[in-house]
Amino acid sequence: MNDRSKPRRPATFRLDDPDVVVTEADETSRLGRTTVQITPEHDPSTLPVPIETALPARRGFRWGVLFWSGVAGLTLLGTGLGVVRLIEDLFARSESLGFVGVALAFVTTLALAVVIGREAFGLARLATIEKLHRRAAEVLASDDRGESRAIVQDLIAIAHQNPQLARARAALESHTGEIIDGADMIRLAERELMSPLDAEARRLVSSAAQRVSIVTAVSPRALFDVLFVFVASLRLIRQLARLYGGRPGTLGMIRLLRHVIAHLAITGGLAASDSLMQQVLGHGIAAKLSQRLGEGMLNGLLTARLGLAAIDVTRPLPFAALPPPKLSDLATDLLRRKEEE
Repeated sequence: MNDRSKPRRPATFRLDDPDVVVTEADETSRLGRTTVQITPEHDPSTLPVPIETALPARRGFRWGVLFWSGVAGLTLLGTGLGVVRLIEDLFARSESLGFVGVALAFVTTLALAVVIGREAFGLARLATIEKLHRRAAEVLASDDRGESRAIVQDLIAIAHQNPQLARARAALESHTGEIIDGADMIRLAERELMSPLDAEARRLVSSAAQRVSIVTAVSPRALFDVLFVFVASLRLIRQLARLYGGRPGTLGMIRLLRHVIAHLAITGGLAASDSLMQQVLGHGIAAKLSQRLGEGMLNGLLTARLGLAAIDVTRPLPFAALPPPKLSDLATDLLRRKEEE
């Protein structure tokens, strides 16, 4: 090894020194031993800027919305005219029957208004949680302190309805006045408020997967298996939504189910489940079980994957400070229970 291959020791120099030479990055001129070569960096303004390609917004008149609005209006008018004619016929037959019909129509209208109000409240609550999730993800990227405080206040307002989070809520409120960066405040809120909820959510998913695996293993009919898995999945999604602060009704459940399926499609959850099942089968674990128990175990794994996707959808904060639950951990618990059985 010659002297020129040895690394240069740190040294100080002046910019007006004649031995200081400014060269381009791709220039390969031979310089002397005492010459200091400086390669300037490119101006950030001249670098290529990535352009986000967004889908063009749909323009024009939405005929589908007009069609369904017309159908709903005609149905409502037809139902109203039918009720009015029924009450008129009841009064024509007997005055007492007419008053009974009026009372029943009033009770029905009141119940319908309450149901519509609950559905609207549930949809608004789900929209609030989804918006909190997006805002928290943006704060984790931008580190905005003011926005992080607003998000924490919204989370505390939602957590007021859960008495199990009283201590965590008080601990988080004590830190709101401290000087903490925006991203760190979101992580602190996640550790304080989401830790007990995540533990309960994992328990719910594990219990639902175990229940599905047991029932589908002893069920004699495939149709009953499909119905039970569907009902158990809807029940699990509703429980997770209520756990994280949502109150979904019928329309809210339809919206949540659509979001969960979309999340599975985007994240490749079904492919991940297939690979995990192939690993389980490849290691010969299912060979130790009977055929029905193996089918029940696979159904339980699918239910667990659906539950993990529901956690990502219904959780008001993204996973940043806490590790997300993994399907392999739930599969280990499920296999342990199967071996015990």
